[in-house]
Amino acid sequence: MARRNTYKEDEVLETPFDYHHLLRAFVYIKKYLGKMIFALILSAIGGITGLFGPMITQKALDVAIPNENVKMLFMLVGLLCICFILSIIFTTVRSKIMINVSQNIIYDIRKDVFEHLQKLPFQYYDDRPHGKILIRVVNYVNSVSDMLSNGLINVVLEIMNLIFIVIFMFCVNVKLSLVVLAGVPILAIFMFWIKNKQRKAWQQVSNKNSNLNAYLQENIVGARITQMFAREEENAETFAELSDRCRTTWFKAVMYSNLVWPGIDNISVWVRAAVFIVGLIFMGAGEVSLGVIVAVTSYAARFWQPIMNLGNIFNNFINNIAYLERIFETLDEPVTVDDAKDAVEMQPIKGDVTFENVTFAYEEGKDVLKNVSFTVKAGESVALVGPTGAGKSTIVNLISRFYNVNQGRVLIDGQDIAKVTLHSLRSQMGIMLQDSFIFSGTIEDNIRYGKLDATAEEIIKASQTVCADDFITRFQDGYQTEVKERGSLLSQGQKQLISFARTLLSDPAILVLDEATSSIDVQTERALQQGIDAMCEGRTSFIIAHRLSTIKNCDKIMYIDQGGIVECGSHAELMAKKGYYYKLYTAQMDDIA
Repeated sequence: MARRNTYKEDEVLETPFDYHHLLRAFVYIKKYLGKMIFALILSAIGGITGLFGPMITQKALDVAIPNENVKMLFMLVGLLCICFILSIIFTTVRSKIMINVSQNIIYDIRKDVFEHLQKLPFQYYDDRPHGKILIRVVNYVNSVSDMLSNGLINVVLEIMNLIFIVIFMFCVNVKLSLVVLAGVPILAIFMFWIKNKQRKAWQQVSNKNSNLNAYLQENIVGARITQMFAREEENAETFAELSDRCRTTWFKAVMYSNLVWPGIDNISVWVRAAVFIVGLIFMGAGEVSLGVIVAVTSYAARFWQPIMNLGNIFNNFINNIAYLERIFETLDEPVTVDDAKDAVEMQPIKGDVTFENVTFAYEEGKDVLKNVSFTVKAGESVALVGPTGAGKSTIVNLISRFYNVNQGRVLIDGQDIAKVTLHSLRSQMGIMLQDSFIFSGTIEDNIRYGKLDATAEEIIKASQTVCADDFITRFQDGYQTEVKERGSLLSQGQKQLISFARTLLSDPAILVLDEATSSIDVQTERALQQGIDAMCEGRTSFIIAHRLSTIKNCDKIMYIDQGGIVECGSHAELMAKKGYYYKLYTAQMDDIA
């Protein structure tokens, strides 16, 4: 039940509409500023060309038709057609330019977000459903790209159109133009009222969609567990509730958005009606002609069009500003585990590992390790045993610097790993986890992931060493077998063997095996033991094993509990001591018997 509530809670986002986000987004715009300015010029020329239409119509109504000047009428019609054709051409070219700019902006933002996600510490992924992260990289970036390209261009363009329309309109008749402008204060009051309601409503849509996406992603990945525990109905109820919340908030947001266009359109109709009434009065007094009334009314319709467009653009900004905030929120997430400013390259590792008074906690105030100190010499094999949650995996995570220690130091070959580059450190380490991750692609691609320039012969040799070659060659396509997402065609044991081959191929100086044989049957494990021994030979190795029989030959065995090392020694020494390790080992042997 507690897990369900994770997706029913919204992320807090009550900050005001911050235009700073748009200014910050300028870094993605400035690369294409030249193209955008050119597109703006084309649009402006096309818009101005189209504005001559009402003047040409006025000339036709007031001069050509009354004087029965057929030649002038045809010339005016031809000129009107030329104006419309030029306007269409300029608009089409501008559209093609902006499509290119928009796609490039999508590429740039998505690239930056993905690269930043690659650098974020494990803690970031521990604290968030992966679906909420995914939606930011895909959906949110798509949503804001048009706002950052066409949206900003259209703001400038529509303002320019508005200015030119007012100029052309005043050139026709000043008094009727003032009637048109009288509707602007009414519009300003309306837009001010609806602005905040819109933003808050679309923020809620963003939150609900994020929750739904996170829940959906987790249930797709955990579909087997759902069916194993017959949780289909309960999960369907939760999904229906989350979907209903998405629908409800979307309807509310759309209600406010749909008020913008009718509101502006109604004001536009009232203003044009006023222009007709006032124009007819002036016409009766002989102050204006029919052509002037038609021309000003046409300009009045055009005057409200850019205002409606600006309203729609503003509406789009309101809808997407929350997405932009989410994107920048991700980019602003601190990279807590990163290279120090004075970080140096780690020299080829020999393998001495030292913990000096290391204290670490995943959550403040809840120390997993307290003042832990030990030294492992190069080439030694060390087994870490103890109860679940005691800190075994934490120790190997700190050696790889997946987390920063809260206090103390971790040294490799006498060098503080906090002062070396992460790449130079991790590229010399081989880590095998209990949950072996397999990427989409071929088996060969997955093994080569440990060494991208490896030859086919090296891949086969590594696979043979860890007993993976036998099952790989039984596939019809052998090493070229496509394993799909997360290795769906492979058993868990086969995934672990492929991961073993991948790790061995990388030729690490320090090897970490974290429950690496947990999914392999006993018979395969016995055959694999020779491969593991070969992998450990000449390397410093840390082994966390569920089956204690597999670690008897380790140089050291550390029993981890109560935030530190309770016992340390060889298998024989600890068995003779008859302490924690002795009790754990004998209990496991009794269970097997």
